[in-house]
Amino acid sequence: MLVDVYEQIERLIDLTDPALNHLYDLSVEEARALVMDGPPEGVSRIRGSFALIARRGRTVRMARSLDRPLRYFLAKRKEGPALIVSDRIDSIYEWLRGEGLAGQFRPSYTRMVPAHYVVELQLVGCPDPDPVYQRFFTPPAEKLPADLDVIGRAYISALAEEIAHWLRSVPGDEPIGACFSGGIDSGSVFLVAYHVMRKLGMSPSRLKAFVLDLGSGPDLSQARAFLETLGLSMFLEPIEGDPSALDVSETIRVVEDYKPLDVESATMALALAKGIRERYRDWRYLIDGDGGDENLKDYPVEANPELTIRSVVNNPMLYQEGWGVGKIKHSLTYSGGLSRSYVRTYATARRYGFSGFSPYTMPGVIVVAEAIPFIELTSYDLERLYALKGAVVSRGVEAVTGMRMPVFTKRRFQHGALSEDALRQRLPYREAEYRNRFLSLYE
Repeated sequence: MLVDVYEQIERLIDLTDPALNHLYDLSVEEARALVMDGPPEGVSRIRGSFALIARRGRTVRMARSLDRPLRYFLAKRKEGPALIVSDRIDSIYEWLRGEGLAGQFRPSYTRMVPAHYVVELQLVGCPDPDPVYQRFFTPPAEKLPADLDVIGRAYISALAEEIAHWLRSVPGDEPIGACFSGGIDSGSVFLVAYHVMRKLGMSPSRLKAFVLDLGSGPDLSQARAFLETLGLSMFLEPIEGDPSALDVSETIRVVEDYKPLDVESATMALALAKGIRERYRDWRYLIDGDGGDENLKDYPVEANPELTIRSVVNNPMLYQEGWGVGKIKHSLTYSGGLSRSYVRTYATARRYGFSGFSPYTMPGVIVVAEAIPFIELTSYDLERLYALKGAVVSRGVEAVTGMRMPVFTKRRFQHGALSEDALRQRLPYREAEYRNRFLSLYE
């Protein structure tokens, strides 16, 4: 009888949209059963993009893929606790306000489900119980030989497989837009998608390469040179925008975060998505290269005082997950690494009604990336690390598609549509200012 009473007074409010789960081999109900009933590693059987919540009695379990944010907040009511789960902070707040519970809310009280973990909560009321974290994805490290040709073929073959799974799930009459700059990540995704579409008998005329052009950035000329080299310039479609229309306050509202590099990137992503939507009212599907930098550890170590090359190559999935659950530097509110910053891609696409896909975030690709013997290949040398991604990806693209991919110097997305000087004039703020703007949304 006690259990029945608890079931009457406890509430689980699931504000996520089940239709956004993009699963290949299982139904949403079957995937939820794996989260609820199976061992944590069983969740790794779920292929695709997902944010799942399952409940039995007082036990709630949640899990997500790297490309899907999932947040929760535990509210107190005199009738019993209420657990609110959503992909956004603002929707949690709006639900609380509608129930007269907004006084309990602080943005920092929300919690992010970290990617690659099952999070278990017990709805037992005050005091709030600590969640239990159980990892479901642990790829083995450094299993591949130190042979760039072998690594490249394995890495891009995995990328092609993920893209093929996704393309088969997209309705055959829908066009595909690649967010494109001619860089290594977006370039490889575009070429592999083009190759896979032809291999599967799909018309490549469905494909476009959208490049953002705000008037003074180098991406448009790079994108044009990339495609012209391969005789594919007919796929290029510039999306022009007005730099004066960039609105950092709107970006912060959409991504609900304040890290400067992510705010800058998301501002460009919003401009691109807005431009595509204004031109194509019914376009739905976008594909991009987000996650490629994280997989091949291609960020400037010197720019982050917390990092050394040893910490980068010795810590599994550091760029995907940050320092990891249970570590001092792991943010409970935001998670870490791409587990946190992928919102810059997810939320900006959702803002304009797009369904996005980043194949480099899929476990099948990350497994290969983690198997690369980074230590043996780099000998802890930064220049060798920075050269690795271009060597691996270009070899892999040629092995899988037969096309020799141009490789240009790395450049951040936000520095491609605008010059860096112009970007600094439009987005001159520091993290503290961005944080204050975010917090002001809830004052």
